[in-house]
Amino acid sequence: MILSIDTSTTVCSVALHTLEGELLSYYEQHIDKSHSEYLSVMIKNITDNAGIAMTDLKAVAVSEGPGSYTGLRIGAATAKGLCYTLDIPLIGVSTLASMALQVSYYAESEDIICPMIDARRMEVYTALFTADMKEILAPQPMIMDENSLSDISGRLVYFGNGADKCQELLASKPSKIIKNIVPSAQYIGELALESFQKEEFKDVAYWEPEYLKEFQATTPRKRL
Repeated sequence: MILSIDTSTTVCSVALHTLEGELLSYYEQHIDKSHSEYLSVMIKNITDNAGIAMTDLKAVAVSEGPGSYTGLRIGAATAKGLCYTLDIPLIGVSTLASMALQVSYYAESEDIICPMIDARRMEVYTALFTADMKEILAPQPMIMDENSLSDISGRLVYFGNGADKCQELLASKPSKIIKNIVPSAQYIGELALESFQKEEFKDVAYWEPEYLKEFQATTPRKRL
């Protein structure tokens, strides 16, 4: 089995896949700022419900970013701890690629798939994929304005928690916004299966999430 974890946004999810690609169990939690409290419980519940022991796991896959700094660190620490304890490989999967995979199943051939994760103000973390999941723009932070993505040919299909604020800017382009697409451990697991077969593993001791930007701490405002 491969256990997959996604804690990159406000949604926390875990999934179990067989090495043949069958989804055995999936669970997600929509409680903001609760990943550290619930993730270990979710992992125990999903393995118990599937009737397997932790020692049955052959690898752990985790969303490697971009996304919430705190969320990514929680997922990374949990995944690395499991891999170290069980002596199994660690697989990192792009958050944006996992989101794109969801949409690729019903995209049209000319569509350009554009997941967007909110990075505050008018900035998003984004990447571009063809309908058959070929990456044509690597994951990166992008400040959106009227000239953003202007050289894209084909219909831009965009989605994610950074998409709504871009809707007016992209209205003049051939485009379509899709609502309610969130990162999911189910699709982290699907992409992880290929990495497992190719033995594309991370160094458990030294691997860190792909934040794409340096963390900037803010000072809370003093109450008057």
